[in-house]
Amino acid sequence: MKPYKGYLIDLDGTIYRGNESIPGAAEFVRYLKANRIPYLFLTNNSSASAERVAARLSGMGVEATAQDVYTTSMATVEYLQEKAPAGASVYAIGEEGLLSQLEAAGFRLTADDPAYVIVGIDRAFTYEKLTIATRAIRAGATFIATNADAALPTDNGLFPGNGSLVAAVSVASATKPIVIGKPEPIIVRYALSVLGTEASETLIVGDNLFTDIEAGANSGLDSLLVLTGYSTREEAARHAVQPTHIAKDLPEWQLRISL
Repeated sequence: MKPYKGYLIDLDGTIYRGNESIPGAAEFVRYLKANRIPYLFLTNNSSASAERVAARLSGMGVEATAQDVYTTSMATVEYLQEKAPAGASVYAIGEEGLLSQLEAAGFRLTADDPAYVIVGIDRAFTYEKLTIATRAIRAGATFIATNADAALPTDNGLFPGNGSLVAAVSVASATKPIVIGKPEPIIVRYALSVLGTEASETLIVGDNLFTDIEAGANSGLDSLLVLTGYSTREEAARHAVQPTHIAKDLPEWQLRISL
Protein backbone atom coordinates (compact mmCIF):
# COMPACT_ATOMS: atom_id res chain seq x y z
CA MET A 1 0.00 0.00 0.00
CA LYS A 2 1.39 3.39 -1.01
CA PRO A 3 2.12 5.50 2.09
CA TYR A 4 0.25 8.77 1.53
CA LYS A 5 1.73 11.83 3.24
CA GLY A 6 -1.45 13.92 3.18
CA TYR A 7 -5.23 13.59 2.90
CA LEU A 8 -7.93 15.82 1.40
CA ILE A 9 -11.18 14.57 2.92
CA ASP A 10 -14.73 15.30 1.78
CA LEU A 11 -17.42 15.87 4.41
CA ASP A 12 -20.99 15.15 3.22
CA GLY A 13 -21.33 11.38 2.83
CA THR A 14 -17.74 10.76 3.93
CA ILE A 15 -17.39 12.14 7.47
CA TYR A 16 -21.04 12.79 8.25
CA ARG A 17 -24.51 12.13 6.94
CA GLY A 18 -27.05 14.76 7.91
CA ASN A 19 -26.42 15.70 11.54
CA GLU A 20 -24.56 12.56 12.57
CA SER A 21 -21.02 11.40 11.96
CA ILE A 22 -20.62 8.24 9.92
CA PRO A 23 -19.45 5.33 12.13
CA GLY A 24 -15.67 5.16 12.25
CA ALA A 25 -15.09 8.64 10.79
CA ALA A 26 -14.03 10.23 14.09
CA GLU A 27 -11.69 7.32 14.79
CA PHE A 28 -10.08 7.70 11.36
CA VAL A 29 -9.40 11.39 11.98
CA ARG A 30 -7.85 10.51 15.35
CA TYR A 31 -5.69 7.90 13.56
CA LEU A 32 -4.36 10.52 11.13
CA LYS A 33 -3.68 12.95 13.97
CA ALA A 34 -1.94 10.31 16.09
CA ASN A 35 0.31 9.36 13.17
CA ARG A 36 1.03 13.01 12.30
CA ILE A 37 -0.40 12.65 8.80
CA PRO A 38 -1.65 16.09 7.68
CA TYR A 39 -5.24 16.31 6.49
CA LEU A 40 -7.71 18.94 5.37
CA PHE A 41 -11.48 18.71 5.21
CA LEU A 42 -12.28 19.83 1.67
CA THR A 43 -15.91 20.75 1.03
CA ASN A 44 -17.85 22.15 -1.91
CA ASN A 45 -20.39 23.63 0.49
CA SER A 46 -20.03 27.42 0.49
CA SER A 47 -22.82 28.18 2.97
CA ALA A 48 -20.84 28.07 6.22
CA SER A 49 -17.53 29.51 7.41
CA ALA A 50 -14.62 27.26 8.34
CA GLU A 51 -15.29 28.07 12.00
CA ARG A 52 -18.91 26.93 11.74
CA VAL A 53 -17.95 23.77 9.87
CA ALA A 54 -15.37 22.94 12.53
CA ALA A 55 -17.90 23.58 15.30
CA ARG A 56 -20.39 21.28 13.59
CA LEU A 57 -17.77 18.53 13.30
CA SER A 58 -16.76 18.92 16.93
CA GLY A 59 -20.41 18.63 17.93
CA MET A 60 -20.50 15.26 16.19
CA GLY A 61 -17.41 14.04 18.00
CA VAL A 62 -14.99 14.64 15.12
CA GLU A 63 -11.91 16.60 16.21
CA ALA A 64 -11.64 19.74 14.09
CA THR A 65 -10.55 23.36 14.14
CA ALA A 66 -11.10 26.05 11.51
CA GLN A 67 -7.53 25.41 10.30
CA ASP A 68 -8.57 21.86 9.37
CA VAL A 69 -11.30 23.08 6.98
CA TYR A 70 -11.10 24.45 3.44
CA THR A 71 -14.32 25.51 1.71
CA THR A 72 -15.27 26.67 -1.76
CA SER A 73 -15.91 30.12 -0.31
CA MET A 74 -12.30 30.28 0.81
CA ALA A 75 -11.08 29.05 -2.58
CA THR A 76 -13.31 31.53 -4.43
CA VAL A 77 -11.89 34.44 -2.46
CA GLU A 78 -8.34 33.18 -3.06
CA TYR A 79 -9.09 33.00 -6.79
CA LEU A 80 -10.45 36.57 -6.77
CA GLN A 81 -7.40 37.78 -4.91
CA GLU A 82 -5.28 36.33 -7.72
CA LYS A 83 -7.36 37.69 -10.57
CA ALA A 84 -9.19 40.82 -9.40
CA PRO A 85 -7.96 44.21 -8.19
CA ALA A 86 -8.24 44.94 -4.48
CA GLY A 87 -11.72 46.05 -3.47
CA ALA A 88 -13.31 44.92 -6.75
CA SER A 89 -17.10 45.08 -6.93
CA VAL A 90 -18.90 41.75 -6.58
CA TYR A 91 -22.54 40.67 -6.76
CA ALA A 92 -22.75 37.48 -4.71
CA ILE A 93 -25.62 35.03 -4.53
CA GLY A 94 -24.91 32.97 -1.44
CA GLU A 95 -25.14 32.54 2.30
CA GLU A 96 -23.10 33.62 5.33
CA GLY A 97 -20.02 31.54 4.53
CA LEU A 98 -19.50 33.16 1.13
CA LEU A 99 -20.63 36.69 1.96
CA SER A 100 -18.54 37.02 5.13
CA GLN A 101 -15.47 35.64 3.36
CA LEU A 102 -15.79 38.17 0.55
CA GLU A 103 -16.32 41.08 2.94
CA ALA A 104 -13.37 40.05 5.13
CA ALA A 105 -11.15 40.03 2.04
CA GLY A 106 -12.15 43.60 1.23
CA PHE A 107 -14.34 43.05 -1.82
CA ARG A 108 -17.25 45.45 -2.29
CA LEU A 109 -20.61 43.67 -2.36
CA THR A 110 -23.05 45.44 -4.63
CA ALA A 111 -25.85 44.87 -7.13
CA ASP A 112 -24.91 48.05 -9.00
CA ASP A 113 -22.71 47.31 -12.04
CA PRO A 114 -20.46 44.67 -10.41
CA ALA A 115 -17.29 43.46 -12.09
CA TYR A 116 -17.85 39.89 -10.84
CA VAL A 117 -20.92 37.74 -10.23
CA ILE A 118 -20.45 34.81 -7.85
CA VAL A 119 -23.06 32.11 -7.34
CA GLY A 120 -22.96 29.90 -4.26
CA ILE A 121 -25.68 27.86 -2.62
CA ASP A 122 -28.51 30.16 -1.54
CA ARG A 123 -31.65 28.70 -0.03
CA ALA A 124 -33.28 32.14 -0.34
CA PHE A 125 -32.64 32.32 -4.10
CA THR A 126 -35.20 34.49 -5.93
CA TYR A 127 -36.14 35.61 -9.40
CA GLU A 128 -34.85 39.06 -8.50
CA LYS A 129 -31.39 37.67 -7.68
CA LEU A 130 -31.43 35.74 -10.96
CA THR A 131 -32.32 38.93 -12.83
CA ILE A 132 -29.55 41.01 -11.22
CA ALA A 133 -26.95 38.33 -11.88
CA THR A 134 -28.05 37.81 -15.47
CA ARG A 135 -28.02 41.51 -16.35
CA ALA A 136 -24.59 42.00 -14.79
CA ILE A 137 -23.06 39.08 -16.67
CA ARG A 138 -24.61 40.19 -19.96
CA ALA A 139 -23.11 43.63 -19.28
CA GLY A 140 -19.64 42.10 -18.97
CA ALA A 141 -19.24 40.87 -15.39
CA THR A 142 -17.12 37.74 -14.92
CA PHE A 143 -19.30 34.78 -13.88
CA ILE A 144 -17.88 32.54 -11.12
CA ALA A 145 -19.54 29.53 -9.47
CA THR A 146 -18.32 28.22 -6.13
CA ASN A 147 -19.28 24.74 -7.32
CA ALA A 148 -21.69 22.99 -9.66
CA ASP A 149 -22.99 20.12 -7.51
CA ALA A 150 -26.31 18.86 -8.80
CA ALA A 151 -27.56 17.66 -5.41
CA LEU A 152 -27.13 18.57 -1.75
CA PRO A 153 -27.35 15.69 0.78
CA THR A 154 -29.72 16.35 3.69
CA ASP A 155 -31.45 14.36 6.42
CA ASN A 156 -34.47 14.16 4.09
CA GLY A 157 -32.62 12.96 1.00
CA LEU A 158 -31.09 14.86 -1.89
CA PHE A 159 -32.10 18.51 -2.34
CA PRO A 160 -31.17 20.74 -5.31
CA GLY A 161 -27.51 21.73 -5.09
CA ASN A 162 -25.74 24.89 -6.17
CA GLY A 163 -25.50 23.50 -9.69
CA SER A 164 -29.21 24.13 -10.14
CA LEU A 165 -28.76 27.84 -9.36
CA VAL A 166 -25.65 28.05 -11.52
CA ALA A 167 -27.54 26.42 -14.39
CA ALA A 168 -30.34 28.98 -14.14
CA VAL A 169 -27.91 31.91 -14.26
CA SER A 170 -25.90 30.27 -17.04
CA VAL A 171 -28.95 29.69 -19.24
CA ALA A 172 -30.37 33.16 -18.62
CA SER A 173 -27.04 34.91 -19.29
CA ALA A 174 -25.88 32.59 -22.11
CA THR A 175 -22.54 32.33 -20.29
CA LYS A 176 -20.62 29.42 -18.79
CA PRO A 177 -19.08 30.10 -15.37
CA ILE A 178 -15.58 29.63 -14.03
CA VAL A 179 -16.14 26.81 -11.51
CA ILE A 180 -13.94 26.82 -8.41
CA GLY A 181 -14.95 23.68 -6.48
CA LYS A 182 -14.46 19.98 -7.05
CA PRO A 183 -13.99 18.40 -9.58
CA GLU A 184 -12.12 21.43 -10.91
CA PRO A 185 -8.39 21.63 -10.09
CA ILE A 186 -8.58 25.22 -8.79
CA ILE A 187 -9.72 24.32 -5.27
CA VAL A 188 -7.39 21.32 -5.11
CA ARG A 189 -4.38 23.48 -6.00
CA TYR A 190 -5.19 25.91 -3.20
CA ALA A 191 -5.91 23.10 -0.72
CA LEU A 192 -2.58 21.41 -1.44
CA SER A 193 -0.83 24.70 -0.74
CA VAL A 194 -2.53 24.87 2.65
CA LEU A 195 -1.87 21.18 3.38
CA GLY A 196 1.80 21.44 2.38
CA THR A 197 2.05 18.18 0.42
CA GLU A 198 2.63 17.40 -3.24
CA ALA A 199 -0.18 16.04 -5.43
CA SER A 200 1.74 12.80 -6.03
CA GLU A 201 1.86 12.01 -2.30
CA THR A 202 -1.69 13.09 -1.38
CA LEU A 203 -4.92 11.06 -1.36
CA ILE A 204 -8.31 12.67 -1.96
CA VAL A 205 -11.14 10.85 -0.18
CA GLY A 206 -14.84 11.13 -0.89
CA ASP A 207 -18.15 9.48 -1.66
CA ASN A 208 -18.92 11.14 -5.01
CA LEU A 209 -17.47 9.96 -8.32
CA PHE A 210 -18.40 13.20 -10.10
CA THR A 211 -16.79 15.58 -7.61
CA ASP A 212 -14.22 13.90 -5.34
CA ILE A 213 -12.91 11.19 -7.65
CA GLU A 214 -12.87 13.35 -10.77
CA ALA A 215 -11.14 16.10 -8.75
CA GLY A 216 -8.33 13.66 -8.05
CA ALA A 217 -8.02 12.71 -11.70
CA ASN A 218 -8.09 16.36 -12.81
CA SER A 219 -5.38 17.32 -10.31
CA GLY A 220 -2.98 14.38 -10.38
CA LEU A 221 -3.99 12.87 -7.03
CA ASP A 222 -4.81 9.28 -6.19
CA SER A 223 -8.38 8.90 -4.96
CA LEU A 224 -10.36 6.78 -2.52
CA LEU A 225 -14.09 6.23 -3.01
CA VAL A 226 -15.90 5.37 0.21
CA LEU A 227 -19.29 3.72 -0.18
CA THR A 228 -21.01 5.66 2.60
CA GLY A 229 -22.73 8.34 0.55
CA TYR A 230 -23.59 9.30 -3.01
CA SER A 231 -21.91 6.76 -5.34
CA THR A 232 -22.01 2.96 -5.38
CA ARG A 233 -19.50 0.29 -6.31
CA GLU A 234 -21.61 -0.59 -9.36
CA GLU A 235 -21.60 3.02 -10.53
CA ALA A 236 -17.85 3.18 -10.02
CA ALA A 237 -17.38 0.17 -12.32
CA ARG A 238 -19.17 2.05 -15.12
CA HIS A 239 -17.76 5.51 -14.46
CA ALA A 240 -15.39 7.06 -17.00
CA VAL A 241 -12.95 8.03 -14.25
CA GLN A 242 -11.97 5.17 -11.97
CA PRO A 243 -11.00 5.72 -8.33
CA THR A 244 -7.55 4.49 -7.35
CA HIS A 245 -9.05 2.72 -4.34
CA ILE A 246 -12.53 1.74 -3.14
CA ALA A 247 -13.42 1.00 0.49
CA LYS A 248 -16.71 0.22 2.20
CA ASP A 249 -15.98 2.97 4.72
CA LEU A 250 -13.15 4.78 6.49
CA PRO A 251 -12.61 2.01 9.10
CA GLU A 252 -11.93 -0.45 6.26
CA TRP A 253 -9.41 1.93 4.75
CA GLN A 254 -7.77 2.52 8.13
CA LEU A 255 -7.38 -1.23 8.57
CA ARG A 256 -5.69 -1.52 5.15
CA ILE A 257 -3.14 1.24 5.75
CA SER A 258 -2.33 0.16 9.29
CA LEU A 259 -1.43 -3.43 8.38
